[in-house]
Amino acid sequence: MHGANPPTHSELAALRARMRTARQQLAPTERMAAAQGLRRSLDELPAWSRARRIGGYWACAGEMPLNLAIAPLAARKQAFYLPLLHGPRELRFARWRPGDPVTPNRFGIPEPAAPARLLLRPDQLDLVLVPLLAFDRRGVRVGAGGGFYDGSFAFLLDAPRPTRPLLVGVGYALQEQPALEPRPWDVPLDYVATEQALIQCAVASVNP
Repeated sequence: MHGANPPTHSELAALRARMRTARQQLAPTERMAAAQGLRRSLDELPAWSRARRIGGYWACAGEMPLNLAIAPLAARKQAFYLPLLHGPRELRFARWRPGDPVTPNRFGIPEPAAPARLLLRPDQLDLVLVPLLAFDRRGVRVGAGGGFYDGSFAFLLDAPRPTRPLLVGVGYALQEQPALEPRPWDVPLDYVATEQALIQCAVASVNP
């Protein structure tokens, strides 16, 4: 995954498979401890406590749980939003509170049951917690391969960073890679939060 050339399809597939296996092998106690660590890491980011509209995800297939991190949001009058599939490569976001109804989408991922008039576009959020399979410290992210996040936040590719929304990748420390070569459509992350640290990414050097 090193060098000047972007990774091939087979290289990305192999990396995704390794990372899926690694995070699914974590014991429940390790996962809970990681969720606590994630909350501490996010608390180091000033924008985390200031953002009014925060996008997140429903943890599936071993992804880092967000339940402990988002627990304080309501008391701070911050709204939490979950993504919904919208078009071939786009997401919209619906407000969600613990206990609100959800319905599985075509990938089996729960989505809020919200009317279209209440959905937000990605550019209407202040901060987004982005799931990932692998990352590096420049903010290059490898996702599940559907292209929904890169498609939804493509408007950030030509924008001065940081800007709104702030993109914060969320994953386990074991998912960090020494270096990943971005593809032209890859939208870099501003930060990555793991159970061990909050990492400020060198976004400007990813897609000059």
